[in-house]
Amino acid sequence: MTGYLYADFVVLNKIIIEIKSTDVLHEKHISQCLNYLHVSGHRIALLVNFNKTSLEYKRIIK
Repeated sequence: MTGYLYADFVVLNKIIIEIKSTDVLHEKHISQCLNYLHVSGHRIALLVNFNKTSLEYKRIIK
């Protein structure tokens, strides 16, 4: 591996949680989570966006 994994949170060494504060979740955010899953070997990630009036999230499964 040439780089490091800088996920925002890893819960119970199983779930990656990636926190964003953006108007819209883009494909690049989903790709970032998929890359984290690939590198770490984990299967589940939560992409969470706090920049909305209500919480927006996506569950990403590899």
